[in-house]
Amino acid sequence: MAEPITLYKLMVLSMLDQSDAPLTNTLLSDFFLGKEYTTYFTLQEALHELDEAQFIRQEASHNNIQYTITPAGEESLHFFENKINSEIQSDIRQYIAENNLQITAAAAAIADYYITPEKKYAVHCQLREKGIPQLDLTLNVRNKEQAEAICANWKSQTDDIYMLLIDHLLK
Repeated sequence: MAEPITLYKLMVLSMLDQSDAPLTNTLLSDFFLGKEYTTYFTLQEALHELDEAQFIRQEASHNNIQYTITPAGEESLHFFENKINSEIQSDIRQYIAENNLQITAAAAAIADYYITPEKKYAVHCQLREKGIPQLDLTLNVRNKEQAEAICANWKSQTDDIYMLLIDHLLK
């Protein structure tokens, strides 16, 4: 049996490898804490070490982090995946299957804001399909509250906004 932190790292790599889309910190935490595999802080340590070793790539926004596996991570996983017992592998497969819609939705609509060099707020919104941007929109807004509101509403209204834009632009 692998050392606990090593096992957690392999489990993360396995989850990322099996998922068709990036996994958020929230989804990874839900799996590890829900199954009582480890604590939140130990998971964060494993993620940090995987990132430092360049076995995973992270993309941060103001409200979450999304992780993907790198080629080096895939190689390492395939070399050591026999260290993950069959029950854990089954739990991972089941979690990915049961949460596939949530995983895909979390990776499809992404929004974040930043302060421009002119000290204004810009909101960057993206709609992705299989990791490829279908809509990439940056809006300048007056204040942080507006930026946060757009980020919060983007995920729930992305499809409507996309269809509205397409309809108006094809007239």
